[in-house]
Amino acid sequence: MLTDAELTVLGLVVERPRHGYELDEVVSARGMREWTALGFSSIYYVLGKLRDRGLVAEVAGERAHAKAKKTYTATEAGRRACAAAAEAAVAELRPVHPPLLVGLANSPAIPPDRLAAALARRAEAVEERLAEVRRAAAVEAPPFVRAIFDYSLAQLEAEAAWLAGRTI
Repeated sequence: MLTDAELTVLGLVVERPRHGYELDEVVSARGMREWTALGFSSIYYVLGKLRDRGLVAEVAGERAHAKAKKTYTATEAGRRACAAAAEAAVAELRPVHPPLLVGLANSPAIPPDRLAAALARRAEAVEERLAEVRRAAAVEAPPFVRAIFDYSLAQLEAEAAWLAGRTI
């Protein structure tokens, strides 16, 4: 079983051999930090775990970046593990636990004017995020990256519509 961070890093290495700095650049460019807990320092930790499990291997003598010490490529076992985990992630409906639902469940404790203000702040934040994702999505990208942006936009647009109709 791969964690979301492991699957994300492994998938990027399956695309092509990469070093940690390039992984960080791709994670940032594709907006992946919005949906997976993957900081710069954790990329190297995850690469080490994947290497120890035989899912990635170091590419000898290749330095694609001045700061890069190691470049990694996926092993055959890594490609199989990535495909199986990605298929499961696409096919299986898994529960999510958004803090918004916890807040709404406890909203009777919030004075009505403060609740209205909190919802307004959230609506503003959703609109700002929508603008950010739209800007990022405007860049030419492969179909699978486009699908990620499309999904993110659909979710944000649905939340914006839900917030617009809220009167609590």
